[in-house]
Amino acid sequence: MSAINGISGASEYLTGVSKATEKKTTDAVKTDSRSEVKKTDDTAVVYTPSEEAKEAASTGDTTNTKKSTDRTAIIEMLKSDAEQRKKQMESLVQSVLLKQGKTYDAATSNMWQIIKDPEFLRNVDADTVAQAKKDIADDGYWGVEKTSDRILQFAKALSGDDSSKADELLEAFKKGYKAAGEEWGGDGLPDISKRTYDAVVKKFDAWKNGTEETTTDDATTSTDEKVAVSKTSDDK
Repeated sequence: MSAINGISGASEYLTGVSKATEKKTTDAVKTDSRSEVKKTDDTAVVYTPSEEAKEAASTGDTTNTKKSTDRTAIIEMLKSDAEQRKKQMESLVQSVLLKQGKTYDAATSNMWQIIKDPEFLRNVDADTVAQAKKDIADDGYWGVEKTSDRILQFAKALSGDDSSKADELLEAFKKGYKAAGEEWGGDGLPDISKRTYDAVVKKFDAWKNGTEETTTDDATTSTDEKVAVSKTSDDK
């Protein structure tokens, strides 16, 4: 009986040891598991950009660079257009004022023109002189009013009637006037052209400031001038 009790006690002891060992093993596994989870969580805190993110960032930089390049190209194009516009205005003004001056000389038998061209009087007949006098009259085609009106119309055609460009085109007008005077020689363009200069400046100021007077008398344009303005519009 005593032996049986001994065996029974030993069995309970071994069972207790087994359960204790099992508990320790389970706890150890749980601890390792928690450690693993913690380790995993700690690792997740470190951010490494994905390949997609890197590509997106790269694409963004490229887009910004492209936009900057486009803006630069547009600015250069606008500068080029402005320069072309001023050169065309300058050329038109020079041509118009030289024609006005020659018509004035024909009407007045200007002494300077006779000195420059001794054959001048011989080549100008009475009908030519009569027509020239009509043309340089106050209401004539080459008179101050109509000539200055046409020059203003040239500026409007070149700018698309944008009065914000009045100053740059007035500057071009002044250069064209100066070039015509240098080509004319002597003391410069005749008096009618100088008065036209003053009228043009006033009309440009009125255009710029929005104080233009509306007129029913349209300043007609010659065929050559219409072609010049039309070509300018086509080139824009």
